[in-house]
Amino acid sequence: MPAETPEAPAVAPEEIIRRFTANEDKMKAAYDHFTFTQSLSVKELSTPGGEYDITGEFYTKPDGQRFERFAGPPESTLKVTSLTIQDVKILSTVPSFVLTTNELANYSLQYLGTEKLDELKTYIFRVKPKHVERMRRFFDGVVWVDDHDFAVVKSSGRFVSEIADDGTGLPFRMFDMYRENVDGKYWLPTYIGSDDFVKVPNHPDIHLRLVIRSSDFKPEVALAAGAAAAAAPVPVPTPTETPATPVPAPKQ
Repeated sequence: MPAETPEAPAVAPEEIIRRFTANEDKMKAAYDHFTFTQSLSVKELSTPGGEYDITGEFYTKPDGQRFERFAGPPESTLKVTSLTIQDVKILSTVPSFVLTTNELANYSLQYLGTEKLDELKTYIFRVKPKHVERMRRFFDGVVWVDDHDFAVVKSSGRFVSEIADDGTGLPFRMFDMYRENVDGKYWLPTYIGSDDFVKVPNHPDIHLRLVIRSSDFKPEVALAAGAAAAAAPVPVPTPTETPATPVPAPKQ
């Protein structure tokens, strides 16, 4: 962990912030034009336990609208809790690029020091929202920035609003998010994990674990070239091709 009084980095913290927020703009722009496969799993770690699994594909249509397409119906052996397709859509759109240059004014950043993250040397910053709102969620946590590419490679924290339960009505408040290098130049989110406990009437608290994995990133150009030969997705009980749902606004 970083020291309580961090040693000054070789590059001034203000310059690190300038570089990685500019890179966040590039990463988000690239991410919005990649298709990728995403698997979501929720496990009940308490007894009796079960699991919910679903896999789908995210892509962008020519009009710029983001869509998700499920590969098939969910597989569920959950014993105590339950999830709907709408819940899955909310969980699968956890914000990944919260520190773009346009968003930076909403946050206060504090340099905490350096830390080795696997083979990477990283700069660590504490991120706090300057304000909260009813209609938006803001990131409150820590980010790790690679000292070579000046890209965010990990973030850990929660999303806050004026609403106590963040407006989603779902468990999972704290998220660990990891990125991997794609095509040698884009650091894109490939893993999101969260643990939480939910209260169930007449039952001990249920320990749940969420894992979201993203893989097989492809530029939209490659998707368009192969779209004609692509097989139709397996139908699911709800429409299989729907706009990717953002986290809903808190109830008034």
